[in-house]
Amino acid sequence: MILKDLLSHFEIEEEFPEYLYEQTFNEVFLDGEMSEEDNKYKIVITTRQDVTHQMFLNPSDEFPVVILSELPNGLLNGMKFGREKGQVTYINGL
Repeated sequence: MILKDLLSHFEIEEEFPEYLYEQTFNEVFLDGEMSEEDNKYKIVITTRQDVTHQMFLNPSDEFPVVILSELPNGLLNGMKFGREKGQVTYINGL
């Protein structure tokens, strides 16, 4: 699944950096619960393996897309996607 499909699925009509529209993400987010506050969106789902996946969409932020997963042991990992293609920060073992 690409971001463009996810935005359409949740009827999010915000502007993101062009490269992000074709960025692939796990399809599990399509079944998540979406909340919105001040043009900031959060999609959350917990899988059968008891992993909680969160996607934060904030089009005006330095990192407009952030993926954060909490593992059953409490550790966090994920990725932050910046405004420019290739500007990715990994989140490991917090």
